[in-house]
Amino acid sequence: MIVRDKADGDFGGLVFGRDRRGRFRWISATPGWHHSIHRCRVDLRREMERQAHLPDEEYFQADERGAPVDFFTPVVQVHSLNPAFVSLSDALGYSSARGIIEPMMRWYEDADGNFIEQFQTTGFDARIWELYLFAAFTELSYEIGRIHAVPDFCCASPFGEFNVEAVTANPTRDKQGNVVPEPPLETAEQQIAHLKDYMPIKFAGPLTGKLKKKYWEKEHVADRPLLFAIQDFSSPASMTRTSSALQRYLYGYDYEWAHDANGKLVVTPQPLEWHVWGEKKVESGFFRLPDAEQVSAVLFSNSGTISKFARMGALAGFGSDLVQIVRMGMWMNPDSNAAEPLLLSQNIRDPRYRESWAEGISIFHNPRALKPLDPRLLPGVAHHWLEEDGTLRSQIPSNFPLGSFTQLLVPEGTETSVLGAEPLQSA
Repeated sequence: MIVRDKADGDFGGLVFGRDRRGRFRWISATPGWHHSIHRCRVDLRREMERQAHLPDEEYFQADERGAPVDFFTPVVQVHSLNPAFVSLSDALGYSSARGIIEPMMRWYEDADGNFIEQFQTTGFDARIWELYLFAAFTELSYEIGRIHAVPDFCCASPFGEFNVEAVTANPTRDKQGNVVPEPPLETAEQQIAHLKDYMPIKFAGPLTGKLKKKYWEKEHVADRPLLFAIQDFSSPASMTRTSSALQRYLYGYDYEWAHDANGKLVVTPQPLEWHVWGEKKVESGFFRLPDAEQVSAVLFSNSGTISKFARMGALAGFGSDLVQIVRMGMWMNPDSNAAEPLLLSQNIRDPRYRESWAEGISIFHNPRALKPLDPRLLPGVAHHWLEEDGTLRSQIPSNFPLGSFTQLLVPEGTETSVLGAEPLQSA
């Protein structure tokens, strides 16, 4: 790794090696600082070559405890493995995702004791979501405490602390455990009803379930903001519309929009009381529920899927160069009067392409929170607040993705192309 001193512009190099648990950690540095990055690269390569000739034991540090964490060696019978896990483990198209997860997993502390088994079987999506959050919070320079089984993440930095409990909306299953198909979405009326009632009810179940756990009563949670981080894995198609459904349920408002005579976009809030689907009836406004004031905010990401790992892995140099990765989707339109997003297509292999782990995260702040979350603790993400008149105020980064699809393309004859869908921010 090459670092630069902001004060004088000099460059220095850091060398990392695997410790006893397979984790990359600092082991050496270039002899000095350089005005030229080229000279720094030369010195760094020399130091890396010198370190490479040393025995592995030279990289070990005295604080390792336990065996290396390994997500990919099966711990269950082959017939029990999740097909998505098998694809991640074996498919050429997912080689970049696999490549970046392997070093990352060495740092993941399994507080529950069942992470690996669930990652390989029925909990694959939920565990990918947790691993994504781990990467995002680490990128934001948080120390993540995993000594407590709940909540999932105790994040601390010199600027503040907060706790996060991860949860997912999952497919509906019948009494035999079979997935129940989503209702039809063939007409505009069906699509609107799906957004306004079906999906809010899907979100209500896991969120109210977490609310009943009363995490705020635990000593290590009581004095810090508590976030619920939810991702929708209820069906592949639902990813295209769930953020707006989540927003409706959290705040208990729908929104109508129109352009006035001057072409200005006017948004009018409409209060909601209930979400009804068949025999199910759920009160709208999660943040208005009893005890919900203990929840500071709800975090949602439109990128917390395996496709994110494929892209980030490729950007970090992992995976096969045979795989071409193309990202297509909708991005926030900077025009304040725009009613439609920007449509873009990007090649991940383009040297100009940039992406962060936290990109695509939205924070919905609770207007009744007893311990409000300081938005400065989570920079570079979208923040949303409900105003007293029911309107929504948002702070959204530039180039914010509303949702995307990632195509993993491999040469003919080596493997079938894989299409990985990511959730959209709004319908």
